[in-house]
Amino acid sequence: MRNPRLLDRRRTVLVVIDVQERYRRVLHDWDRVIAACDLLLRGADLLGVPTLITEQYPQGLGHTADELARHAPKGSRVIEKRSLSCHGAPEFVESLRATGRRQILVAGIETHACVNQTVHDLLEAGHQVHVAEDTTSSRLARDVAPAWAKMLGAGMIPTTSEQALLELVETAEAQEFRSLQSMLKDAKRWQ
Repeated sequence: MRNPRLLDRRRTVLVVIDVQERYRRVLHDWDRVIAACDLLLRGADLLGVPTLITEQYPQGLGHTADELARHAPKGSRVIEKRSLSCHGAPEFVESLRATGRRQILVAGIETHACVNQTVHDLLEAGHQVHVAEDTTSSRLARDVAPAWAKMLGAGMIPTTSEQALLELVETAEAQEFRSLQSMLKDAKRWQ
């Protein structure tokens, strides 16, 4: 019996929040965020974890960064929103409900805005929420730590992209393990 705080690929959905083109030049540590989000997207695809991707006002902020859009798993939903919290977008709530999953693995930006508000709303709705720290950032580095403290205080479970994928694969006996291991090895070059 596994601890219920560990991610389980049969109960998890990956949510990638607002990693859009207009943030490329202004986000603190953009390259790290892109590399970690890319790793999670490719890992979710390999492990069959459903993925929801959000875009905050794409008319103004552009669409999901090209590096991520090309690795979005087949069947992943891209949801346009205006509310800072993903949970404020009815299409997001409906898409999340349709997955039937209660563990949410969150990645994306900005830590103190859309990620923070989404995490709080998902927790309030009764979900178990994990946030991959290496996938998050804000325009200003000083905004990140207070957001993490607030989310931790609310009950969020911290993780990293690699830790999350290793929990999801669960065992070296899984048919996807060698492919995931290779993916993790390659990803380290970019981080």
